[in-house]
Amino acid sequence: MYHPSGRSIFSASQVGTLRMLLASLVLLPLTFVSLKKLKAKKDLLYFSIVGFCGSFFPAFLFAYAETGISSGFAGMMNSFTPIFTIILGFVIFNQRLKSTQLFGSLIGTTGITCLVFSGKQIAFDADWNHLLAVILATFFYGLSLNTIKHKLNGYTSSETTSIAVGLLFIPSLICFFYLDTQFVFYSNQHALEGFSYIAVLAIIGTAFATFIFNGILRMSSALFASSVTYLIPIVAVFIGVYFNEKISFFQVISMFVILMGILVANYAEIIKVKNRKESE
Repeated sequence: MYHPSGRSIFSASQVGTLRMLLASLVLLPLTFVSLKKLKAKKDLLYFSIVGFCGSFFPAFLFAYAETGISSGFAGMMNSFTPIFTIILGFVIFNQRLKSTQLFGSLIGTTGITCLVFSGKQIAFDADWNHLLAVILATFFYGLSLNTIKHKLNGYTSSETTSIAVGLLFIPSLICFFYLDTQFVFYSNQHALEGFSYIAVLAIIGTAFATFIFNGILRMSSALFASSVTYLIPIVAVFIGVYFNEKISFFQVISMFVILMGILVANYAEIIKVKNRKESE
């Protein structure tokens, strides 16, 4: 994380650590309440998968990725999430794959390929490691979403969120000291300012947003819920343009190809929701 002057405040790993530590700390009281409603001990494994794959690993991966690519481009690459949700649902969780989902996945994959190579050609001072970090993060998102839907469907969104994120408190605390994060507050006069931005990201962007997202997931399919990420690329583009980040026309077209793939893949679910509303 950098101060507007260009001086470094926190490293990418420290940003990820603080984000997860604060989010888990905020949810910790609710975690103890929710743990009393645990239906089986094996569910702790699934909650751990959701916590680490849905929050912990992506926080570090995105923080690292944005040291080499723009935030706008990183946001566009969030479009990978629904595609991985389809693939992992079929491969790992034996979810039946509809023809529209397969066709949508092919369209989305085409868009993803174009987006990745356009980003590499424009070269936001990035190497493949930064691009692959985002791809891996969205892979983890897809795994987390499927785990919630197929293994933890009996829990409420608040229980799922509080347990999954609350389990990250100890690992985050260990990372906090291992990475010497505490010394930044003594050595950098801008540390508190940077910390305030991370706090907003942790509380609103992680803890609160995960509550809402898991609520959507509980009411729909994993694929349909993951498709709300199509809003992220659109918002990311506007924010990127506002901050004068370099975004090419070909990247925008690639992003819309991905969104078209997601729309096709979700066609059956959209019709189902529409019919449900009309019957009500």
